[in-house]
Formats: sequence, C-alpha cells, structure tokens
Amino acid sequence: MILIILLILSEKTIIMKPKALILRAPGTNCDQETAWAFQVAGAETEFLHINQLMENPASTGGFQILCVPGGFSYGDDVGAGRILASQFTSRLRDCIDQFRSAGNLVLGICNGFQVLIKTGFLVPPDGQGLPVTLTWNDTGRYDCRWVTLRTGQSDCVFLRDTELLYLPIAHAEGRFVVRDQATLGQLDRDRQLALRYVKPDGSNGQVPWPFNPNGSDDNIAGLCDASGRVFGLMPHPERFIDPTHHPRWTRCSLADIKIDGLKIFQNAVSYFS
Repeated sequence: MILIILLILSEKTIIMKPKALILRAPGTNCDQETAWAFQVAGAETEFLHINQLMENPASTGGFQILCVPGGFSYGDDVGAGRILASQFTSRLRDCIDQFRSAGNLVLGICNGFQVLIKTGFLVPPDGQGLPVTLTWNDTGRYDCRWVTLRTGQSDCVFLRDTELLYLPIAHAEGRFVVRDQATLGQLDRDRQLALRYVKPDGSNGQVPWPFNPNGSDDNIAGLCDASGRVFGLMPHPERFIDPTHHPRWTRCSLADIKIDGLKIFQNAVSYFS
C-alpha cells in the first residue's frame, strides 16, 4: 500500500513539473544556457525552432513557460530582434495571445526583450506606433559587464522576493527609450517598470555609465506587462545560476554568494507549484 501511494505521489509530481519552451531562431546563442537554468530551477525544457512553431502554432500546447532567449536572431541584420518580431506579429500573434490568456508565463532575455518590445507584447502600439523601443547604447558600441539592479513597484512574477540583483549584460542595442514623459508616467502607474540599473551601493537617481551601461531612460533594465506574467530584461540571468559564475567567486566565500540569476527562473517554476 505504501509503495502504491509513493508511486501515485511520484506521478503527480512529474505531472505538476512545469514545462518551458525555449524558442530558437537563426543566430540565437544563449538557448542552451537558458534551458539549463530552467532545469536547475526545476522545470522540464524543450527546444523549438521558430520555423517549426510557424508551421505548427499549436506546438505551444502543454507548455507553461515560453522563453525567447538571448543572442543575435537573424544576425540583427536590420536591427536587433526586428525580423523575429516581424514573424511573431505576422504569423504567431494569435498563438502567443492564446498562450498568454491561458495564464502562462513569457520571458524575453536580451534579444528576447528586444523581440517582446518590437512585437508590442509588453507595451502595445497606439495611433502613433510603439511608444517605447530599445535602440543603440549611448556609447555606440557593444558593452559587456556586470551591473547592479533594483526591482521596481511591479507585479512581475519573475522578480518576486527580490530587491537588489547583480547580473551580467552583453548588448549593443539595449537603451530603453520612451516617447515622452507621459508614456513613462503611464508605465509607472501600470506597475510595468520592473527593473532599473542602480549604482553599486544600490542608490538610484542619476546613474551614469558604466552603472547604467546603455543610457536607458529612467535607468530601465526590464519591463513587464500589466499582468506581471510577461517579462523582458536586458541582463542575462542565465549566466549567473551558480556561485562560480560570479566574477569574484575566487575571492569570496561561495556560501556567501547570492545566486541572483537563478532566483528569476525559480520564481517562474514556483509560480506553477
């Protein structure tokens, strides 16, 4: 009898384990690391190429998390994330809308954030087009470094129980720009300003380069939709899921290192627990 009960509980655990779909496109290069991060956090993962998804949009069935990982989709040939975003809006909008409406989670990391912005999934367009965008860094060049971030007043599922984060960035087109102050104010009222660059001591205000590595308006590093279930960010949390990923791990006690990247994936998994 005990064995039967254990088997039933084991089967239930397997069924309840959330599944994350990692989307691939030509040029994507952070898919393996992102899948591993979800696995370490307790999710099952599968890869799917964008062409396969366009051929069969119903492929998202059975998944609870959709992730557009970092990389250079289509080589950023006409701008970061633009081609993949065009495929989303022209071929997959109904599919993604249904996925979101079912209460699932969507995560876009770096290039994935650029895609979510340019599709309007985070901030929908109005009569003048998209009120926000991601464009070239103020420096005009690719920047790769670690940054300190502070979570904002949002309902973002991925950032629950977090305040200060230390994560790496690696991008050339990560500067978040809003059309005007009215747009920024509306995003604030809608609790969408999820993540900001801050100084190493955690203070905000005027945050200069390199602490705000791209010159983003209001130091914005990540944005969620009004539901808090769709989240995009420029930093790479999948690159910090083990203490030895920390740039100073050899000079610190491993037990004292807070693994900030992993927490984002754990929050996604625990949302379905």
